[in-house]
Amino acid sequence: MEIKLFDSELKVMDVLWKEGDMTAKGISDILKERVGWNMNTTYTLIKRCIGKGAIERREPNFMCHALIPKEQVQEQETTELINKVFDGSADLLFASLLNRKNLSAEEIERLKQIVNNLK
Repeated sequence: MEIKLFDSELKVMDVLWKEGDMTAKGISDILKERVGWNMNTTYTLIKRCIGKGAIERREPNFMCHALIPKEQVQEQETTELINKVFDGSADLLFASLLNRKNLSAEEIERLKQIVNNLK
């Protein structure tokens, strides 16, 4: 099942992916420090994520648990980017990424290994 998360919701998910299960207050404290959000903003976003099936609320203490892995979201976002910006062409995305910056020999070697592992 595909769950579409907005950038603000991804910030909440990112806390859970990095820190593991945590109370809503704990998430709020981290996001207040990272992005300056108040508790109401964070709680609203947590509730949206619960509504979308991305987070499960557990008691006691409004414990939050990520129901979807980061890799699933990365895959969905990558597919959406390829379809939206590169006319469904993964090789055009790859070429665009390679042309964006000067890659080190080590980075080029890692990319070659990734491509070779796809065969």
